[in-house]
Amino acid sequence: MLLTSRRLRAAMLATAAATLLASAPPRPEALGIGDPLYPHLGNPGYDVLSYDIAFVYGGSNTKPLQAITKIAARTTSRLERINLDFTHGSVKDVEVNGAEAAFTTVGEDLVLTPVRPVDAGRRLSITVTHTSDPSGPKGAGGWVRTADGLAMANQADAGHRVFPCNDHPADKALFTFRVTAPSNLTAVANGLLGEKAAAGANTTWLYRTSHPMATELAQVSIGPSTVIDRAGPHGLPLRDVVPTADRTLLEPWLKRTPGHIEWMESKVGRYPFETYGVLVAGADTGFELETQTLSLFERSLFTSRDREKWYVDSIMVHELAHQWFGDSVTPRAWADLWLNEGHATWYEAVYAEEHDKKSLEQRMRLAYTRSDGWRESGGPPAAPKPAAAGKQLGLFRPIVYNGSALVLYALRQEIGTSAFDLLERTWVSRHRDANAGTADFIRLASQISGRDLSGFLRAWLYGAKTPGMPGHPDWRSDAPKAERAAKKAEQKEQKEEKRV
Repeated sequence: MLLTSRRLRAAMLATAAATLLASAPPRPEALGIGDPLYPHLGNPGYDVLSYDIAFVYGGSNTKPLQAITKIAARTTSRLERINLDFTHGSVKDVEVNGAEAAFTTVGEDLVLTPVRPVDAGRRLSITVTHTSDPSGPKGAGGWVRTADGLAMANQADAGHRVFPCNDHPADKALFTFRVTAPSNLTAVANGLLGEKAAAGANTTWLYRTSHPMATELAQVSIGPSTVIDRAGPHGLPLRDVVPTADRTLLEPWLKRTPGHIEWMESKVGRYPFETYGVLVAGADTGFELETQTLSLFERSLFTSRDREKWYVDSIMVHELAHQWFGDSVTPRAWADLWLNEGHATWYEAVYAEEHDKKSLEQRMRLAYTRSDGWRESGGPPAAPKPAAAGKQLGLFRPIVYNGSALVLYALRQEIGTSAFDLLERTWVSRHRDANAGTADFIRLASQISGRDLSGFLRAWLYGAKTPGMPGHPDWRSDAPKAERAAKKAEQKEQKEEKRV
């Protein structure tokens, strides 16, 4: 059959349109990497190697900061579109591999469409010019407005409220921070200070990390602070960042850090990073946070008269222990959080026993009585229930603290102190600067003990009920009573600082 020229042209246009539609990339959509607890976090198709983030702070902690985030990555699959986690900021322009790229937002994703697709195994360079907004509801995470400046609290799912990123702990990367602020203020960030340059009324501070870091552990603080330098064990540079007016008041606490590090090193080996310090913020956050190389603390922890010395000491050790457990050895998925918080709580409790005669066994027995209630309300240690929508700290329930330290106590009871101590040292050395999960811990525990511990540990980590405690057949956990006790304990803990 012959077609007229008009019909032929129409048919050709229809064919061309169909071909173009078939070859076009899929519609922009929000993606994730499938984390059961935070399904929207992370993005497939690339591995971030480094972030270079520049912030310009104008002096007001209520106004958006101007920012440029540069990401160096490597693709793991062919990408026609590239998703970044980012929200609570406006984007001015985007470049991918040196060329301007189209972009749109879908949910809490910034979706980029490069001029041409990027094949698998290629270097990927992304530059996003954007704002970073410190306003928003209290407790939402990201920027924390202090009395006179800013700090960061990105755990668990709030790094992308500050800068575009692959916001999941499974994708660790090196970081560079360039912070420009009025010269009467001090800017600090993770890692070591590389350069400090004044220009007019402003100063730019440059910090670099020497070890890869998860986005939830990023820290930038800006304010009228004083940086106090001191030497730690084997010459480790320590720097504390405190409100200038509080320097003398806080010194009795700050000078305890070298001893804390020595104690932790005696338990699990050499401190894993290039520096450490305490960042004291004039803000009511309701928690302390183990941001890498510079842990964030509320000022009230050190100044409140109702805080006993042993308690403050043990909380400082808790956040320090996270530098090994959570920061250096970072979980593969958020369900592995027990490896972070259980270990930090464990060393907090052991320190309190060795230095202040606070019985570890009594603490663990009390935790055992409440454990069934914690499991009922929050899930077992390695399979916690998801946090409620919009509740940044909803995952941080008693089961991941004392409930998970109880698992470590049971394991030590089962395999003995020598094997347990070797397991701890081997764990942090074998997985240093990497990601590891629950299955890795079970495998290593079996290897160190010389017997298959998968059944034992899976019952403790995934069971709806708490197993019997080795060596303590008389210990009981009554679910209804434990649930009531757990709720009371949780209410009490909400009035105190959470050891995040």
